[in-house]
Amino acid sequence: MPYTTEKDPLTLLIEGNKRYASGHPIHPHEDSERRKEVSSGQKPFAVIVGCSDSRVPPQIIFDQGIGDLFIIRVAGNIVDDVALGSIEYAVEHLGTELVVVLGHSKCGAVMAAVNGTEEDGHIRCIIKTIMPAVEKARKQEGDVIVNAIRNNIDMMVETIKNSEPIISKLIKKGKLKVIGAHYDIDTGVVEFYT
Repeated sequence: MPYTTEKDPLTLLIEGNKRYASGHPIHPHEDSERRKEVSSGQKPFAVIVGCSDSRVPPQIIFDQGIGDLFIIRVAGNIVDDVALGSIEYAVEHLGTELVVVLGHSKCGAVMAAVNGTEEDGHIRCIIKTIMPAVEKARKQEGDVIVNAIRNNIDMMVETIKNSEPIISKLIKKGKLKVIGAHYDIDTGVVEFYT
């Protein structure tokens, strides 16, 4: 199967994840030719806001290579002003038209927030940011952790969508799409919330 970037960004991610989850990745754009190609500039087709969890490497789970994805990783896939600035750079200066907030099963940051784990240092900031998703999950039917993970993804998507002036303007003009997604660590499958 030849690799092409003539498809829309979401399709590229979906197809790449299918290849990865089925055990048939093609490992595109990983050679010295690609390195030379992007040495003078980058044009990633998607921004991935993901968790720092070592089991969730976006290039691998989406079967993409050098220069394909603009990745921002923070524990709990949370978004702060620095992450928003990074997203703004990608969408305004690099022309990226898709932002995906990628949460995942068995997220330690969300589980710590659900369990009320007392943490020292700056880890508390992560838990504090996730707590509104946990509080909402406690009022929902079903598994609290599963719901909190989904709520946290949705909350970060809304934070990005409502970010002014750059991101919200591009969304209103139809030049940017922001969606959530969930990666299942056991199966390797990503479910997109479009």
